[in-house]
Amino acid sequence: MRRLRNALLGAAVGLAVLAGTAPAHADTAGAVAALQDGLNKSVAAGYPGAIGLVQNGTSSTYVTAGHSINGSSTPIDPTGQYRIGSQTKLYTATVILQLEAEGKLSIDDTVAKWLPNALHSNGYDGRIVTIRQLLNHTSGVADYLDAPAGYIFNQPVSVAYVYYNTDLRGNHYTPQNLVDTAVTQPPTQRGVWAYSNTDYILAGMIIQAVTGHDPSVEITNRIITPLHLTGTSFPVSDTNLYGNFVHGWHRALFGLTDASASNVEILWAAGAMVSTLQDQATFVRSLIQGQLLPSAQMAELETTVDAPDPDEPQLQQRYGLGISSLVLPGCQKRVWVHGGRALGYNSRWFASEDGTKVIVQMGNEEDGTADTPSISAARTGVRTSMCQLLS
Repeated sequence: MRRLRNALLGAAVGLAVLAGTAPAHADTAGAVAALQDGLNKSVAAGYPGAIGLVQNGTSSTYVTAGHSINGSSTPIDPTGQYRIGSQTKLYTATVILQLEAEGKLSIDDTVAKWLPNALHSNGYDGRIVTIRQLLNHTSGVADYLDAPAGYIFNQPVSVAYVYYNTDLRGNHYTPQNLVDTAVTQPPTQRGVWAYSNTDYILAGMIIQAVTGHDPSVEITNRIITPLHLTGTSFPVSDTNLYGNFVHGWHRALFGLTDASASNVEILWAAGAMVSTLQDQATFVRSLIQGQLLPSAQMAELETTVDAPDPDEPQLQQRYGLGISSLVLPGCQKRVWVHGGRALGYNSRWFASEDGTKVIVQMGNEEDGTADTPSISAARTGVRTSMCQLLS
């Protein structure tokens, strides 16, 4: 676990309010204050910077703490782009469901129908795994990021460890490379929830098989462009970020190193996208309120399976198709959520069940550690903020 910093040490803290109208019966000011407190504590605990957005109806407030560039005196910009990691999964699931609505596939199709040779070794059989099971993580397909990548001091290390601790910008991966890496491990129990990035690599491959286009093209044409998400993109090979972006940081042996450039091929349809707080809020709100999917596909998206967190069983966590739900411990309200981790960035969004209230938050350090004081402080701040917003 990372040692706590002693103080904010000059971290800039600020609020910016966007014009709009907030619905009644919500403690928006309390939500903003709770999120600010969480971000302050996350920076005090080690994040270089953190940003957040509280959206209540059409009223939006940005919250910031710290810096984009470690050691800089310039406050972090809450409108900057960052890597959203696994929040990409909901975009991928949405496109799959749009294709189903158009009659081009069924989520009860097997993987083998579209990818005959993708799963066929070491106990895996694509003829019995469905697209639905990919999207709700009950496929039994192991996560390629958990696969052994080598040894350090005679101890096995995972692909994820190598990704977070080695410069991979010169390496190239195809989606099938990632699947082949995953199936070097035995299957997990099919029908039982087990989070696996491989599920969404396979889902991206199915989008490509059905449409003839990379999922980045379909996500852009079907979601990014229609919703005018001008800060959102799906890079497929370019390692760099451009324009107004928040720098991401990785804590290596000798301190923080800039991890803004990252190998996107290793995450692809499971986690390669770039976005902003505002664009994420727009996408989540638009999806939950039915602007992207017909009612039948929305019902499928929101049909959940038990996805317990062994460390926090009180959350009553469940998983739908690229979207998760949990019960907030502070107020016992159920909300839609998803987190995202990519090298240098750790983010999450929470939304009310009707999509009218959304909170998005990002901290600009991620090094693959399961939990840190910074992550915990930010997460607690978002949960407390969401309870205030739902009061």
